[in-house]
Amino acid sequence: MGEGHESVVDTTLWLVQIPSEIGDEAAICDAVENRLLKRWPREAIQRYSHSLVVKPGPQRADRPTVGLFGHLDTVVCRQDGPARIEGDRLIGCGVSDMKSGLAIMIQLLERLDFDALGVNVAVVFYEREEGPYVDNGLGPLFAETDWLEGIDLAFCLEPSNNRLQMGSLGGLHATLRFAGQRAHSARPWQGENAIHKAGPLLSELLAYGRRPVEIDGLTFYEVMNATIVTGYGTRNVIPDRFELNVNYRFRPGKSLETAKAELLAWVDGRCEVVITDESPSGPVCLSNPLLAPMLRREGLEVQPKQAWTDVARLALHGIDAVNLGPGESAQAHQVNESCATQLIEEGYLLFESYLKSL
Repeated sequence: MGEGHESVVDTTLWLVQIPSEIGDEAAICDAVENRLLKRWPREAIQRYSHSLVVKPGPQRADRPTVGLFGHLDTVVCRQDGPARIEGDRLIGCGVSDMKSGLAIMIQLLERLDFDALGVNVAVVFYEREEGPYVDNGLGPLFAETDWLEGIDLAFCLEPSNNRLQMGSLGGLHATLRFAGQRAHSARPWQGENAIHKAGPLLSELLAYGRRPVEIDGLTFYEVMNATIVTGYGTRNVIPDRFELNVNYRFRPGKSLETAKAELLAWVDGRCEVVITDESPSGPVCLSNPLLAPMLRREGLEVQPKQAWTDVARLALHGIDAVNLGPGESAQAHQVNESCATQLIEEGYLLFESYLKSL
């Protein structure tokens, strides 16, 4: 499929047919760039590595700016066949997370009369979202271009089933290292079992549950879980090392410093703690005036974002941001990932009518 797509579903299928696993975004960036150059002049499109920033139409200083953000990459593909439409579903790697959102962004750039809008629009396609926080492709964009300055409200078109999701949980990954003393497993009293030393902390994690926090009428849940274990030894040896990855997800508005202090206070010296990844939380911005027309939409559900997205990164740069995309949250990263075509079509109409209403 090439030039002249007739629908947002067609555009989604076109995107899904272009492999773009994280770290391999060159081909999809080239394809999107070449397609947009058929509608917009080069001066409206800036490229940095495998990311694009598009500013269509006139950019007037007396108008606010709305940003649309979407990542080009996917997780490792796990599909049992080619990208395809079966009945009312589109099947393919990244269709929900988040090529259906990218398709909406492309279709808006191709269809809308930006001269007639009451706002400026910036559309951002970026690389390397599906990986460590420090490698995210938005970081270099903010460092290398001023085209992201002055955005008054941003939409991250992450999968949210066309529901407006506010805020973003922060996250910590920490390696908990337990040290023991090797011994023969027939004589364990001669050593110290590093795995057993982790027992009390594991019991506390089991009892941690989910801890509700209400912000502006939305309930977020703070959670802490063991996600990876690493042992050292053999079947008949009392291990002298054991490592546990703990993932702590914390509420919007809590700082990384506070979250790290809470984690360390909980461990309380019972093992070595090494923070391996950290992502800030993103605030709830229900009071942003540009969001009002979206909030007034009949039937639009507003939810807390019980996950991390680049809403948090945008907030660090002074940009209010929300999550709203057609992808199905439950399908993100799944084997044989899919999305209802109706959600994709409804998502396009949602953004089209919103931008025209401002």
